[in-house]
Amino acid sequence: YGDQVRDEVYSGAVERSFGDAVDEAKLRVAGYPNIEHKPFEAASVNLEYTATFEVFPEVTFSDPAKMKIERPVTKVSDADVQKTLDVLVQQRVSFVPVKRAAKKGDRIHVTLKASIDGKEVESTGANGIDLVLGEAGRIASFDEQLTGGKAGSSKQFEITYPADHNPEQLAGKTVSYDVTYESVSEPKLPELDADFAKSLGIEDGDVNKMKAEITESLNQEVAKRVSAKVKEQVFQALVDSADFEIPRVLLGSEINRMMETTAQNLKQRGADLSTIKLEPGMFEEQAKRSTKLRLILGELINANSLHATAEQVRAMVDVFAQSFERPADVVTWYFADTKRLDEPAALATEENAVAWVLSKATVTDKKVKFDDLMGNA
Repeated sequence: YGDQVRDEVYSGAVERSFGDAVDEAKLRVAGYPNIEHKPFEAASVNLEYTATFEVFPEVTFSDPAKMKIERPVTKVSDADVQKTLDVLVQQRVSFVPVKRAAKKGDRIHVTLKASIDGKEVESTGANGIDLVLGEAGRIASFDEQLTGGKAGSSKQFEITYPADHNPEQLAGKTVSYDVTYESVSEPKLPELDADFAKSLGIEDGDVNKMKAEITESLNQEVAKRVSAKVKEQVFQALVDSADFEIPRVLLGSEINRMMETTAQNLKQRGADLSTIKLEPGMFEEQAKRSTKLRLILGELINANSLHATAEQVRAMVDVFAQSFERPADVVTWYFADTKRLDEPAALATEENAVAWVLSKATVTDKKVKFDDLMGNA
């Protein structure tokens, strides 16, 4: 065991020596150092080594007092509430069989066979398929051909797909269809009455209470969107005002993290990763920004003592829990393991940093349309 003991002694000595040298020079090492030395068996009493490493940069950014932030302002109107109700009504549509010819908006149940040059390429089988005429996701001429059919009738037609059609198997091809109509049903929308209100969780069926809760929900969503847009402006202003070199080791680590996260997301969606080549260059610019922002926020938070308090962490956990059916159980789960509090603590601290910048910056309100803020324009 002599060689092993010697190597352990020398390794420990090198680590302590490097740590002492770094502390004495008051350096903040980024990542792990690359330490080179002679083989330990050839070393003398005075072991020499060379350490190559990167240090955290001096993080500087503009005085927040010079920053200008626009805060979007909007008001939830009765029309906005009605639009939301219209969407909820559409989501609860039912279909009633009719004997007339199918028209746009109807749901048809058909059996279908498709062929190219006489070779069958698709079939619904005996069970058939439901289609709502005019819904998005299909070539318009296909639904136009299906319009006008009645239950019990059949139809044959051809569709020539454009060269840029997706999926590619049909691009530029002429497809022959043989369709048999099993049924035609028209949409029936529910009334905005007590039963509808109850379906949305209003126990007493009070329609006005339902509208009030929708208004409150929309106001909460507006507040979230405003907060997100203001936060993004603050972050961008900080990044734009800072000029320092990002340590390569930190950038590389962030790129690797992004690549791993992307690969996991693709895999969860069922993608075949063997057919997808993720390159570091795809993530470099985004990684530069996120790494730079993280260094800036770290400096800002430490310099101004902006770490979240226990009360702020608890408040953030409560916010997380509200989106679950049993909030109290979610709160208990978070506090059962302190590691689970890392995310709410980080977000609460981030909120403190944004609030601190906003308290110094020039913030002006800008009126915007509700649909523009919500991305519905």
